[in-house]
Amino acid sequence: MKVLIDQIGQKHQLEQTPKRIVSLVPSQTELLYELGLEDSIVGITKFCVHPYHFKSVKKIIGGTKNVHVEKIRLLAPDIIIANKEENTLEIVNQLKTICPVWVTDIKTIEDNFRMISDFGQLFNCRTEAQKWTDKIQFALSDFDQFKQKIPSRKAAYFIWKNPHMVAGSNTYINAMLSLNKFENIYATKSERYPEVEIKKLRLEGDPEIVLLSSEPFPFKDEDAFEIGRFTHHAKTIFVDGEMFSWHGTRLLKALIYFKALQKRLA
Repeated sequence: MKVLIDQIGQKHQLEQTPKRIVSLVPSQTELLYELGLEDSIVGITKFCVHPYHFKSVKKIIGGTKNVHVEKIRLLAPDIIIANKEENTLEIVNQLKTICPVWVTDIKTIEDNFRMISDFGQLFNCRTEAQKWTDKIQFALSDFDQFKQKIPSRKAAYFIWKNPHMVAGSNTYINAMLSLNKFENIYATKSERYPEVEIKKLRLEGDPEIVLLSSEPFPFKDEDAFEIGRFTHHAKTIFVDGEMFSWHGTRLLKALIYFKALQKRLA
């Protein structure tokens, strides 16, 4: 018997390696695929867009916040992969009546490495997990050298409009901002994803950079203009939300993206 503990402290006793997986988290679906587990994945959400072909070959079981429990039950999974931020406690508790629910909780790069290692043990693919860990660690080391040449900049990262919401502390997005030497003006003021009044942007930190994410809200040029006029000549740019908010193996691509982003800002 294999006994493992997930990232919210749940103990899982597994008689054998899970062979049928339902993933409720887009970035973790991508990670499972990259670990060579494509044939084991039987169900995904409608937001699991990578790899692209999954939407036509895997069963769609709803969204991250609104899953179809009976569709999942009919798939007869051995394990369901969820995330503390993406999926509600109510959903997790409902799905526990079907099979074990492994819950991740990713706020830091270290959390991300632990998840990859955990999946390696959970699905008996330790070699693939270690390969990805090694590749990401090498890329991080390279990025650390690269970022020595870039300045620290005060920044605000917007994720939503009506109401305006930003990334605060205790989030993976904030970890990615720190990695890029962006000083999140909301990191010391609020955790998670607070609502903000854009009219108070100068008072609350006056960012030099305003980042408008491509997801979950599709910001447009007029949004950039509206937010930007409440700053003191901040540079307002659109960024790929997947690179800042998707964990797992996506971090490797994100590091390449971050280099290009920093060159744009230079």
